[in-house]
Amino acid sequence: MNRIVITTDADAGQISRHIYGHFAEHLGRCIYEGLWVGEDSTIPNVRGIRTDVVDALKKIRIPNLRWPGGCFADDYHWMDGIGPRAQRPSLVNHHWGKVVEDNAFGTHEFMDLCAQLDTEPYICGNVGTGSVHEMQQWVQYLTEPEGPMADLRAQNGRVEPWKVRMWGVGNENWACGGYMRPEYYADLFRNYVAFLRNLGENRLYKIACGPYGDDLHWTEVMMRETQPRKLMHALAMHFYCGSGREKQLAVEGSEDDWYFLLNTANRMDTLLRAQIAVMDRYDPDDRVGMLVDEWGTWHLVEPETNPGFLYQQNTMRDAVAASLTLDIFHRHCRRVHGANIAQTVNVLQAMVLTEGEKMLLTPTYHVFDMYAAHQDATCLPCFVDAGLLGEGDTQVPSLSASASRAADGRVHVTMTNLHVSATAAVAVSLHGLQNATLQARILTGEAMNSHNTFAAPTTVSPVDFDALRVTSAGFEVELPPRSILAVSAG
Repeated sequence: MNRIVITTDADAGQISRHIYGHFAEHLGRCIYEGLWVGEDSTIPNVRGIRTDVVDALKKIRIPNLRWPGGCFADDYHWMDGIGPRAQRPSLVNHHWGKVVEDNAFGTHEFMDLCAQLDTEPYICGNVGTGSVHEMQQWVQYLTEPEGPMADLRAQNGRVEPWKVRMWGVGNENWACGGYMRPEYYADLFRNYVAFLRNLGENRLYKIACGPYGDDLHWTEVMMRETQPRKLMHALAMHFYCGSGREKQLAVEGSEDDWYFLLNTANRMDTLLRAQIAVMDRYDPDDRVGMLVDEWGTWHLVEPETNPGFLYQQNTMRDAVAASLTLDIFHRHCRRVHGANIAQTVNVLQAMVLTEGEKMLLTPTYHVFDMYAAHQDATCLPCFVDAGLLGEGDTQVPSLSASASRAADGRVHVTMTNLHVSATAAVAVSLHGLQNATLQARILTGEAMNSHNTFAAPTTVSPVDFDALRVTSAGFEVELPPRSILAVSAG
């Protein structure tokens, strides 16, 4: 029998709620239709922002939303997105589908979206085609109580400054953000942050472009060049999982492809260990956070859709990859202070898919819902004694788990059976917790490619689970294949 041993009165750090952050880029139908439909739309909306999507995202308590990109950020000039919409210039989105957009969704609309979601804005500034002055003025426009930018903000309908803490200085500047060397970007970053100031009561959290995956040199340079003056609050790493040795549709793939993707997702642990080791040499006090502000699965786009829109389905395989990755972030919560899954609506590993007035919740959405209790909770040591599945580049742990203690003292345990076809018998020990009352929900699907469609939007949905066997040490459970279980104990 597999074993999970949890020490419920220990403290392994805080699981920052920002690990559950999201990402909305001007890409495909993420912003336009997914989040913004316009005030004249027949789709129910509040000031142009669609109500059903907002309601769904509020339920999973998204802590921050990264915008406007992605690659789009380093082509985006924020002043084109303020003022009367009829007077805003259009632009061609050369990164994603070469479509023309009218800049109807800009700074004020984004801040309204964040207010409706009750989430923290995370703005990614333009370093690729922008300037220090342009980003400086954006900070001033949003956060300065008085001055020319504050006056311009008031002319556009907002007198009081906003609080915007999280600022990313560019995006993927090693690739679409300018094909820069780390030494060059480090100098640019130092230049930019010198002029990004705390204004009024606002305090900036300055986020540098970090590496992709295993690029340790980029991390080394950034830590070496910024730490003596403590210029950087966080470093942003990116890493995506492909669907197989060759990309395929989300709903396709063999059992071997199932394990290949999960093996790739599990690489996040190895990558973080290596990156954190570099950061530890320069910052032993954990002052600088690691943000994994783009992560998720990347499949082929759905047939008969614009290939530049990155629209893909979402199956149980994606859900299991998400739970596995979140477990990894929890284990590294000392250094991982945030993460942003890509992306929120209609793009890559989305929470929500829309089709006109229709909307559905994906299996990945349900993982975030079931894991929400971990946000800002105390991480508990969680020892997993289980075997491995597959071999070589498909080898993965058969079982993954997380545990945390909430402010009210309740212990939350999430566990995933990664086996595509076999049940897993699991004995869970809750050291330090006696006579607990247990509540549980489970997410699974009839097949490894089970997913929700607009014709059948609840095919994969969590349900109450009452098959836990209480023991003197904790509980035992027979986990169905490809399933995710959330247990609350207290």
